Amino acid sequence: MKLNISCIQMDIAFGNPYENYHSAERLIEKAMETKPDILVLPELWTTGYDLTRLDKIADDQAKQTIQFLQEAAKKYQVHFVGGSVANRNDSGVKNTLIIINKEGQLVHQYSKLHLFKLMDEHLYLEAGTEKGLFQLENRHFAGVICYDIRFPEWIRTHTSHGAEALFVVAEWPEPRLAHWRALLISRAIENQCYVVACNRSGSDPNNKFAGHSMIIDPWGKVIAEAGDEEEILSAELNMDLVKDIRKQIPIFADRKPEYYR
Repeated sequence: MKLNISCIQMDIAFGNPYENYHSAERLIEKAMETKPDILVLPELWTTGYDLTRLDKIADDQAKQTIQFLQEAAKKYQVHFVGGSVANRNDSGVKNTLIIINKEGQLVHQYSKLHLFKLMDEHLYLEAGTEKGLFQLENRHFAGVICYDIRFPEWIRTHTSHGAEALFVVAEWPEPRLAHWRALLISRAIENQCYVVACNRSGSDPNNKFAGHSMIIDPWGKVIAEAGDEEEILSAELNMDLVKDIRKQIPIFADRKPEYYR
Protein backbone atom coordinates (compact mmCIF):
# COMPACT_ATOMS: atom_id res chain seq x y z
CA MET A 1 0.00 0.00 0.00
CA LYS A 2 1.28 3.45 -0.91
CA LEU A 3 0.29 6.75 0.68
CA ASN A 4 1.09 10.24 -0.55
CA ILE A 5 1.99 12.59 2.29
CA SER A 6 2.36 16.37 2.25
CA CYS A 7 3.65 18.52 5.11
CA ILE A 8 2.68 22.18 5.29
CA GLN A 9 5.78 23.91 6.64
CA MET A 10 4.19 27.28 7.37
CA ASP A 11 5.25 30.51 8.99
CA ILE A 12 2.97 31.33 11.94
CA ALA A 13 1.67 34.76 12.89
CA PHE A 14 2.50 35.23 16.57
CA GLY A 15 -0.67 35.19 18.66
CA ASN A 16 -3.00 35.78 15.71
CA PRO A 17 -5.37 32.82 15.13
CA TYR A 18 -7.44 34.74 12.58
CA GLU A 19 -4.43 35.31 10.31
CA ASN A 20 -3.19 31.74 10.80
CA TYR A 21 -6.49 30.15 9.79
CA HIS A 22 -6.39 32.19 6.60
CA SER A 23 -2.76 31.20 5.92
CA ALA A 24 -3.58 27.54 6.52
CA GLU A 25 -6.57 27.74 4.19
CA ARG A 26 -4.34 29.14 1.41
CA LEU A 27 -1.60 26.57 1.99
CA ILE A 28 -4.01 23.62 2.17
CA GLU A 29 -5.41 24.60 -1.22
CA LYS A 30 -1.86 24.82 -2.59
CA ALA A 31 -0.87 21.48 -1.02
CA MET A 32 -3.78 19.72 -2.73
CA GLU A 33 -1.94 20.22 -6.04
CA THR A 34 0.31 17.35 -4.88
CA LYS A 35 -2.76 15.08 -4.44
CA PRO A 36 -1.92 13.91 -0.88
CA ASP A 37 -3.74 11.18 1.00
CA ILE A 38 -2.65 12.76 4.30
CA LEU A 39 -1.88 16.43 5.00
CA VAL A 40 0.22 17.43 8.02
CA LEU A 41 0.35 20.80 9.83
CA PRO A 42 2.90 21.96 12.45
CA GLU A 43 2.67 22.44 16.21
CA LEU A 44 0.58 25.30 17.68
CA TRP A 45 -0.10 26.61 14.20
CA THR A 46 -3.04 28.79 15.23
CA THR A 47 -1.19 30.80 17.91
CA GLY A 48 2.53 30.11 17.80
CA TYR A 49 4.35 30.29 21.14
CA ASP A 50 2.41 33.28 22.47
CA LEU A 51 2.16 31.40 25.76
CA THR A 52 1.52 34.37 28.05
CA ARG A 53 -1.75 35.12 26.21
CA LEU A 54 -3.02 31.57 25.79
CA ASP A 55 -5.76 32.17 28.34
CA LYS A 56 -7.18 34.71 25.84
CA ILE A 57 -6.36 33.18 22.44
CA ALA A 58 -6.57 29.40 23.05
CA ASP A 59 -9.32 27.48 21.26
CA ASP A 60 -12.10 26.32 23.62
CA GLN A 61 -12.11 22.50 23.50
CA ALA A 62 -10.26 22.93 20.16
CA LYS A 63 -13.72 23.35 18.60
CA GLN A 64 -12.85 26.01 16.04
CA THR A 65 -9.78 24.13 14.82
CA ILE A 66 -11.62 20.81 14.65
CA GLN A 67 -14.41 22.41 12.64
CA PHE A 68 -11.91 24.11 10.32
CA LEU A 69 -10.10 20.80 9.65
CA GLN A 70 -13.36 18.85 9.28
CA GLU A 71 -14.59 21.24 6.61
CA ALA A 72 -11.27 21.13 4.74
CA ALA A 73 -11.12 17.32 4.98
CA LYS A 74 -14.57 16.92 3.45
CA LYS A 75 -13.98 19.60 0.82
CA TYR A 76 -10.71 18.08 -0.42
CA GLN A 77 -11.27 14.42 0.58
CA VAL A 78 -7.98 14.29 2.47
CA HIS A 79 -6.97 13.00 5.91
CA PHE A 80 -5.43 15.50 8.33
CA VAL A 81 -2.74 15.07 10.91
CA GLY A 82 -3.90 18.52 11.83
CA GLY A 83 -0.92 19.82 13.74
CA SER A 84 -1.52 20.89 17.32
CA VAL A 85 -3.58 23.67 18.86
CA ALA A 86 -3.70 25.47 22.19
CA ASN A 87 -6.76 23.65 23.53
CA ARG A 88 -8.52 25.33 26.47
CA ASN A 89 -10.41 23.00 28.81
CA ASP A 90 -11.78 23.17 32.34
CA SER A 91 -8.43 22.50 34.00
CA GLY A 92 -6.19 24.63 31.80
CA VAL A 93 -4.68 24.67 28.31
CA LYS A 94 -3.21 21.63 26.56
CA ASN A 95 -1.10 21.39 23.41
CA THR A 96 -3.31 19.02 21.44
CA LEU A 97 -2.69 17.17 18.16
CA ILE A 98 -5.87 16.61 16.10
CA ILE A 99 -6.50 13.76 13.65
CA ILE A 100 -9.38 14.11 11.17
CA ASN A 101 -10.22 11.58 8.45
CA LYS A 102 -11.30 12.47 4.94
CA GLU A 103 -14.97 12.00 5.87
CA GLY A 104 -14.53 14.82 8.37
CA GLN A 105 -14.66 12.57 11.44
CA LEU A 106 -12.55 13.31 14.51
CA VAL A 107 -10.34 10.21 14.80
CA HIS A 108 -8.10 11.06 17.75
CA GLN A 109 -6.65 13.80 19.92
CA TYR A 110 -3.25 13.58 21.61
CA SER A 111 -2.03 16.18 24.09
CA LYS A 112 1.73 16.67 24.45
CA LEU A 113 3.09 14.54 27.29
CA HIS A 114 6.55 16.08 27.67
CA LEU A 115 6.44 19.83 28.27
CA PHE A 116 9.55 21.77 27.28
CA LYS A 117 10.68 23.82 30.28
CA LEU A 118 13.34 25.67 28.27
CA MET A 119 10.49 27.49 26.47
CA ASP A 120 8.34 27.79 29.65
CA GLU A 121 5.68 25.34 28.47
CA HIS A 122 5.26 23.97 31.97
CA LEU A 123 4.19 27.43 33.21
CA TYR A 124 1.32 27.81 30.75
CA LEU A 125 0.38 24.33 29.52
CA GLU A 126 -1.02 21.18 31.08
CA ALA A 127 0.53 17.85 30.06
CA GLY A 128 -1.57 15.15 28.45
CA THR A 129 -1.65 11.51 29.53
CA GLU A 130 -3.04 9.56 26.55
CA LYS A 131 -1.07 7.82 23.78
CA GLY A 132 -0.92 9.18 20.26
CA LEU A 133 -2.04 5.99 18.51
CA PHE A 134 -4.58 6.22 15.69
CA GLN A 135 -5.65 4.58 12.43
CA LEU A 136 -6.17 5.92 8.92
CA GLU A 137 -6.68 3.83 5.78
CA ASN A 138 -6.67 0.73 8.04
CA ARG A 139 -3.01 1.36 8.95
CA HIS A 140 -1.63 1.98 12.43
CA PHE A 141 0.07 5.31 13.08
CA ALA A 142 1.23 7.44 15.98
CA GLY A 143 1.42 11.18 16.49
CA VAL A 144 3.71 13.04 18.88
CA ILE A 145 4.69 16.67 19.43
CA CYS A 146 8.15 18.23 19.17
CA TYR A 147 10.02 17.61 22.49
CA ASP A 148 8.47 14.10 22.65
CA ILE A 149 11.08 12.87 20.14
CA ARG A 150 13.80 13.18 22.79
CA PHE A 151 12.13 10.33 24.71
CA PRO A 152 12.77 7.11 22.75
CA GLU A 153 10.89 5.02 25.30
CA TRP A 154 7.73 7.05 24.57
CA ILE A 155 8.11 6.51 20.83
CA ARG A 156 8.76 2.77 21.35
CA THR A 157 5.58 2.57 23.42
CA HIS A 158 3.71 3.45 20.23
CA THR A 159 5.63 1.32 17.72
CA SER A 160 5.46 -1.70 20.01
CA HIS A 161 1.67 -1.32 19.72
CA GLY A 162 1.90 -1.54 15.94
CA ALA A 163 2.50 2.01 14.68
CA GLU A 164 4.05 1.85 11.21
CA ALA A 165 4.63 5.57 10.78
CA LEU A 166 5.36 8.28 13.31
CA PHE A 167 3.97 11.75 12.67
CA VAL A 168 5.83 14.55 14.46
CA VAL A 169 4.48 18.09 14.57
CA ALA A 170 6.85 20.72 15.88
CA GLU A 171 8.08 24.25 16.43
CA TRP A 172 11.74 23.25 16.62
CA PRO A 173 14.23 26.13 16.99
CA GLU A 174 17.03 26.68 14.47
CA PRO A 175 19.93 26.48 17.01
CA ARG A 176 19.15 22.78 17.57
CA LEU A 177 18.61 21.82 13.92
CA ALA A 178 21.36 19.18 14.11
CA HIS A 179 19.51 17.51 17.01
CA TRP A 180 16.23 17.60 15.05
CA ARG A 181 17.75 15.73 12.13
CA ALA A 182 19.70 13.22 14.24
CA LEU A 183 16.79 12.41 16.56
CA LEU A 184 14.28 11.91 13.75
CA ILE A 185 16.61 9.64 11.77
CA SER A 186 17.37 7.65 14.93
CA ARG A 187 13.69 7.23 15.75
CA ALA A 188 13.07 5.88 12.22
CA ILE A 189 15.95 3.38 12.36
CA GLU A 190 15.37 2.06 15.87
CA ASN A 191 11.61 1.70 15.34
CA GLN A 192 11.77 0.51 11.71
CA CYS A 193 9.02 2.95 10.79
CA TYR A 194 8.45 5.95 8.59
CA VAL A 195 8.89 9.31 10.30
CA VAL A 196 6.93 12.25 8.92
CA ALA A 197 8.03 15.41 10.72
CA CYS A 198 6.37 18.77 10.05
CA ASN A 199 8.15 21.76 11.55
CA ARG A 200 7.30 25.43 11.21
CA SER A 201 9.35 28.10 9.45
CA GLY A 202 9.92 31.75 10.35
CA SER A 203 10.43 33.36 13.74
CA ASP A 204 8.65 34.89 16.70
CA PRO A 205 9.82 37.56 19.19
CA ASN A 206 11.99 35.03 21.02
CA ASN A 207 12.99 32.30 18.54
CA LYS A 208 14.05 31.52 15.00
CA PHE A 209 12.65 28.19 13.85
CA ALA A 210 14.49 25.56 11.85
CA GLY A 211 12.05 24.47 9.17
CA HIS A 212 13.62 21.35 7.61
CA SER A 213 10.48 19.24 7.77
CA MET A 214 11.52 15.69 6.92
CA ILE A 215 10.11 12.40 5.65
CA ILE A 216 12.32 9.43 6.52
CA ASP A 217 11.95 5.78 5.56
CA PRO A 218 12.29 2.80 7.96
CA TRP A 219 15.98 2.35 7.02
CA GLY A 220 16.67 5.93 8.14
CA LYS A 221 16.99 7.29 4.61
CA VAL A 222 15.77 10.86 4.23
CA ILE A 223 13.45 10.72 1.23
CA ALA A 224 12.33 14.37 1.41
CA GLU A 225 13.54 17.41 3.34
CA ALA A 226 12.44 21.03 3.23
CA GLY A 227 14.62 24.11 3.55
CA ASP A 228 14.04 26.82 6.14
CA GLU A 229 11.33 28.83 4.34
CA GLU A 230 7.60 28.22 3.98
CA GLU A 231 7.18 25.12 1.82
CA ILE A 232 4.98 22.14 0.93
CA LEU A 233 7.02 18.96 1.38
CA SER A 234 5.71 15.76 -0.24
CA ALA A 235 6.72 12.13 -0.57
CA GLU A 236 5.23 8.69 -1.14
CA LEU A 237 5.24 6.11 1.65
CA ASN A 238 5.35 2.44 0.69
CA MET A 239 3.74 0.98 3.79
CA ASP A 240 4.65 -2.60 2.82
CA LEU A 241 8.31 -1.66 3.31
CA VAL A 242 7.76 -1.43 7.07
CA LYS A 243 6.68 -5.07 7.34
CA ASP A 244 9.55 -6.22 5.10
CA ILE A 245 12.20 -4.44 7.16
CA ARG A 246 10.75 -5.67 10.44
CA LYS A 247 11.02 -9.21 9.07
CA GLN A 248 14.64 -8.75 7.96
CA ILE A 249 15.81 -7.49 11.35
CA PRO A 250 13.20 -8.65 13.88
CA ILE A 251 13.93 -6.22 16.68
CA PHE A 252 10.38 -6.28 18.04
CA ALA A 253 10.45 -10.09 18.38
CA ASP A 254 13.94 -9.92 19.92
CA ARG A 255 13.10 -7.34 22.58
CA LYS A 256 13.43 -8.35 26.25
CA PRO A 257 11.29 -5.75 28.01
CA GLU A 258 11.35 -7.71 31.27
CA TYR A 259 14.95 -6.50 31.65
CA TYR A 260 14.28 -2.89 30.64
CA ARG A 261 13.69 -1.58 34.15
